[in-house]
Amino acid sequence: MRLSGRKVSCVRGGREVFSGLDFQAASGEALAVVGPNGSGKTSLLRLIAGLLTPSGGSIDLEGGDAELTLPEQSHYLGHRDAIKPALSVSENLRFWRDFLGGAKSDPAESLAAVELDHAARLPAAFLSAGQRRRLSIARLLAVKRQVWLLDEPTNALDASGQLLFTTLMGDHLSGGGLIIAATHAPLGVPVRTLRIGDAP
Repeated sequence: MRLSGRKVSCVRGGREVFSGLDFQAASGEALAVVGPNGSGKTSLLRLIAGLLTPSGGSIDLEGGDAELTLPEQSHYLGHRDAIKPALSVSENLRFWRDFLGGAKSDPAESLAAVELDHAARLPAAFLSAGQRRRLSIARLLAVKRQVWLLDEPTNALDASGQLLFTTLMGDHLSGGGLIIAATHAPLGVPVRTLRIGDAP
């Protein structure tokens, strides 16, 4: 499987964020997107996730499921944790599993993998920022998708949480998945780097 972009351009609010961008990542690879604030790292992830439309160029996935679009084969983990405060931790995970159309996985297994199983029945409103991030990471595990699009994925995680996520990323890559991550910090797994220049 290979995800590639050719001459990709992005315009937001009438401003060209970047243009003519080429990139690629194959199964088992992680691509770290780096650059100054405002240079378009998040915009690139949102283009791949289908949340924005490129103003030019193309983004293609080769070797994936021909019956599904690229966004349907991708997980997007953004800055904000998409959590419903009134639902319990476990209910949040079941909601996303059902919404994303995943197999009937056991939420308890995904919560245990991020060391959040002790809080399964707790309303998500009571979670700390780091725990909210762990719950968002559990969503990556509850519904299996080959492409992980990660925007500053270790934000709010303590040292043990960062180490745990490094292990989960390594497992995902070993299983043939690929990762594209916008980050200012090391991911802890082998990466290739895509640098986006200064914002105009």
